[in-house]
Amino acid sequence: MNAIENILIPRTADLGGGFTVRRAIPHAERRSVGPFVFLDHMGPHRLPPGEGMDVRPHPHIALATVTWLFEGAIMHRDSLGSVQLIRPGEVNWMSAGRGIVHSERTPPDLRAAGSQVHGLQFWVGLPNDQEESAPLFQHVGAGDLPVIRCGDAMGTLIVGNAFGMTSPVKAVSRTLFTVFTLPAGGQMSLSVEEKESALYLAEGSLDCKGAEPVAAGQLAVLKEGATLSVKALAPARFAVFGGDPIGARFVVWNFVSSSRERIEQAKRDWVDGKFAKVPGETEFIPLPDALMPKP
Repeated sequence: MNAIENILIPRTADLGGGFTVRRAIPHAERRSVGPFVFLDHMGPHRLPPGEGMDVRPHPHIALATVTWLFEGAIMHRDSLGSVQLIRPGEVNWMSAGRGIVHSERTPPDLRAAGSQVHGLQFWVGLPNDQEESAPLFQHVGAGDLPVIRCGDAMGTLIVGNAFGMTSPVKAVSRTLFTVFTLPAGGQMSLSVEEKESALYLAEGSLDCKGAEPVAAGQLAVLKEGATLSVKALAPARFAVFGGDPIGARFVVWNFVSSSRERIEQAKRDWVDGKFAKVPGETEFIPLPDALMPKP
């Protein structure tokens, strides 16, 4: 049985300063996958000595961000006072709830020497009854995340339950996020158990039984109840993620909500300086002119 429902091609988005990402969702053909409403693939991008990634303080509501790095490091700071360096194999999960502000920057040592940055960042929509919850931040080190073996693939269970194991990352709805590496010629088969799920291929090429090959930078939407059987045509690195559908969500700038009115309020609050500040930060990303609230 062909396990792939559709293959989507991400669009390119410019985060400023020439730093571009592949934005896989939301997509014209697929707004979300389970509770996941956003996926950016960063890099691989080489940062020359003296330069770095600088995502200035910006706000979020009603979502959780989850960051996974393949290469490089990012210093996270937020309005809760969290200061956390994230490196490959570790995970940051930040739940915005009723409102949080954070920045993401290249740490000073890598900025001076130059570095490579490569990773994935997701937004996970919060259930309706959790959209106004208190914001929180979780960091889990590499040694505390379950290791998965599936056929010839090695992987990490980042969020959720799979293969009889449970991630220590606390999500508030059924959510699955795993990453795998598969050597050239290696094979694996995976039962698709989530109501909605997808595979995003960050590197390599995959031959999928009964379907067309998946190339690097493509998102394959999977069919519930199918068995995904793949063979790596080149060394592959990919994420499999999904969970229970979140329902309709509005995604405007950095805001996600089930209510358009709540997003309008968040826009006004950001313009009026009502969000909490990030300690140690003096900059911020202004609301784009095109999104300014009406008087």
